[in-house]
Amino acid sequence: MVAKNANVSWRAPAPVPPAYAAVLERAMQAHQARDLDTAERLYGEVLELRAAQPDALHYLGVLMHQRDRSDEAVRLIQAALKITPKHPDAHNNLGNIHKECGRLAEAEACYRRALECGPTHYNALSNLAFVLEVQERPDEAFETYARLLREAPTFAHGQYMTGLFLRNYAQNVEHVEQSIECFREAYRLDARNVRALEGLGVSLYTLGRHDEAREVYRDWLQREPDNPIPRHMLAATGGADIPPRADEAYVRNVFDGFADSFDEQLLKNLDYRAPEVLADAVGEVLPAADGSLDVLDAGCGTGLCAPLLRARARTLVGVDLSGGMIEKARARGGYDELVVAELTAYLQEHPAAYDVVISADTLIYFGDLAPVLEAAHSALRPGGWLTFTLEVLEGEGDRYELSSSGRYRHTHDHTQAVVEAAGFEHITIGMDMLRKEHGKIVSGWVVLARRGGNDMR
Repeated sequence: MVAKNANVSWRAPAPVPPAYAAVLERAMQAHQARDLDTAERLYGEVLELRAAQPDALHYLGVLMHQRDRSDEAVRLIQAALKITPKHPDAHNNLGNIHKECGRLAEAEACYRRALECGPTHYNALSNLAFVLEVQERPDEAFETYARLLREAPTFAHGQYMTGLFLRNYAQNVEHVEQSIECFREAYRLDARNVRALEGLGVSLYTLGRHDEAREVYRDWLQREPDNPIPRHMLAATGGADIPPRADEAYVRNVFDGFADSFDEQLLKNLDYRAPEVLADAVGEVLPAADGSLDVLDAGCGTGLCAPLLRARARTLVGVDLSGGMIEKARARGGYDELVVAELTAYLQEHPAAYDVVISADTLIYFGDLAPVLEAAHSALRPGGWLTFTLEVLEGEGDRYELSSSGRYRHTHDHTQAVVEAAGFEHITIGMDMLRKEHGKIVSGWVVLARRGGNDMR
């Protein structure tokens, strides 16, 4: 269970006096429907009637975290636990808040307490396995995931999370094969979890069972012909023509779906470095951070680049195709403007508007880079700088490929040629570690290039 998004367990509250039982029930119904304003007002009414009502304190705490008021959320849930100290849901939700705030040791302690209070609280057990994994304690995580499968074989989310762990930390072929069975079972138990199908396809492809992987995506596409994910992944596994770039619907679908858990997913990649690497790159060529530049964060996601760019920016604009990601960036703060838009079109519509364009792990969804780089060139003022990351395709030659991850990779030769063709100069292309994935380092090209002229502020 993740406290910040919609996956909150809604167990019936303990019997309460009729004077406020109905109000509490309405508050929880509004909360489940994501009508947070109504829910907050109704929880407040319950607490006016009884200041120490533990369910209202607990779920109001969940709501406060959903509104990015996490310190207040912790205080409220801790107050609830003083009244009902053996409430496993409250311990689990408190653990989720700590986890999403990066306080992993505190999260672990909460999950262990939840399991002491409720040994069959399998959401807490799954969350415990996750934070052990994130803390790079894979042996303990493996034991915890194994316990989860042993004690809760019909828990679909547990099967899915175990499948991811087995593939990401596979020490042998058998672990990847086991991940395949977990993904199959996760989807059998919960057909709404289409990410289990995506995971299944990736694991099959990892083992070289390419025909089976393509069959997974073909079957999925037959059932959901309008779903862009299986269409894109079928191309990524060689079952269809490779598009010049990822379909907008695919990117929007993937990142809207990840918006609530995106930063949590990055916890699995504690060495995620793309924003810092790009900020360092532009820092070497820009003047002092005097707040004089107009900066575009192109593909801003949840806003991880904002704190690294803010001091240099007179105006800092973020643009992203995913409305869900933009909402998270808005909650994080730091931007003067946030826009939901397709990147190439946005750049084309803002000629000579920016001194710096930075794009962290966004152009990996473009195979043919020419249109977006030409648009970036036009959006920069003379003397302006562009910096972005790509995933490395080893070898020589002017080429790119769509990998089984659904992302594109580019050779050094191709990257150099297409940046030059877009009109840039002073081009540097270095290699750096951008993140870890499946327990392995993902190497990236770090590109820095300048539009000609000297009108830079």
